[in-house]
Amino acid sequence: MSASRKKGIGLSSQILIALILGVVFGLCFPRYAMALKPVGDIFLRMIRMIVVPLIFSALVVGIAGTGDFKRLGRLSVKTFVWFEFATTIALFIGLVVANVLKPGLGVNVGNVGDISTASAAAKKTIDMMAMVIDIVPTNIVDSMAHGNLLQIVFFSVFFGVATATAGKLGEPVVKFADSVLQCMFHFTMYVMKLAPIGVFGAIAFTVGKYGIVMLLPLGKLILCLYFSLIVFILVVLVGASLLWRVNFYHLMRALKEPLMLAFSTASSETALPILIERLQQFGIPKYIVTFVVPTGYSFNLDGGTLYTTMAVLFIAQVYGVHFGLGQQILLVLTLVMATKGMAAVPGAVLITIAGTVAAFGLPVEGVALIMGVDRIMDMGRTATNVIGNAVATVVVARWEKALPDSVLQEAYAKDFDEVAEAAAE
Repeated sequence: MSASRKKGIGLSSQILIALILGVVFGLCFPRYAMALKPVGDIFLRMIRMIVVPLIFSALVVGIAGTGDFKRLGRLSVKTFVWFEFATTIALFIGLVVANVLKPGLGVNVGNVGDISTASAAAKKTIDMMAMVIDIVPTNIVDSMAHGNLLQIVFFSVFFGVATATAGKLGEPVVKFADSVLQCMFHFTMYVMKLAPIGVFGAIAFTVGKYGIVMLLPLGKLILCLYFSLIVFILVVLVGASLLWRVNFYHLMRALKEPLMLAFSTASSETALPILIERLQQFGIPKYIVTFVVPTGYSFNLDGGTLYTTMAVLFIAQVYGVHFGLGQQILLVLTLVMATKGMAAVPGAVLITIAGTVAAFGLPVEGVALIMGVDRIMDMGRTATNVIGNAVATVVVARWEKALPDSVLQEAYAKDFDEVAEAAAE
């Protein structure tokens, strides 16, 4: 390692410093901090322009590149078994914490803000059949233009299978997709150099807009959510890491950059490119990473899933509506399906909550209570989504016996800041 590289501040440290400075600036100069919203928005848009080609090329390489449909089928089953297990446990943790700590008791309903916005969101009620139909795109270009992840994943999976079955005719397509994937990683490195500036703008705006006063009335809900997320991470994700003999600390050390990006921007998309790259550098085979992570972004949103049950019970408690055991079980069964489509539309967590509230006869106006501080909670949910998908990838890799102990030991010894700097050069 060169002396000059030792002296430099790593990207993860730069992001952490930017996050802290953004919080301080937002608290001290809220008016100017709110004017920084375009800075964060520009960075988020730069990241989002990477996501579609990255997901498409990653899935094509992950599926067509395996060359073994038996292995692909086994990989798919194991992936979705884990996804369903993790998201179901997340729903129950949110339910239990909301029942025990009762975050909605004592909240003044007079604090309700934009009722019209909440009502408009509730009109998008949950229609299971429509959700299933909407997974199939009629125009993949339109799906890509609107960033509809479920439709992109659906098309990419079928395209990857078709490419694999085309034999030699499909080989140039696989090579092209792999070249696109590698180019997108290099593209990501250039964009990531702007990450500290983008993070500073995004977090300064958030703190400047909401401040501390806005958090006090709903402080109990915020604390309950973060407590629930910590419980989920410790019980499910750390537990899974122990079961599959993976050092959770070293995994998080490798993922500190995507995690800080996800938390500070409240956007899973910002973490996607670097998450895929870090997991490959951790020693997980490309065909597993490029299959599990993109599909997880549609079907394994642990943080968002956990929040849905908590938010519905919170609204019921605020309005003094009794929610019996039978209703709560039905709520979980409903959200097991409904949360699988959350990635398909912007602001989908709130839309899912509003639709569920309306379906269970609760006051729709209650959704407006949580809208004002949703960004604060979304930061924790998003970081949990990223950790959940990282652990899911590790679990599937170990389950497939594709991540041996010797590779893990090499990963534990790596300096990922150094790896990132070397890749950027």
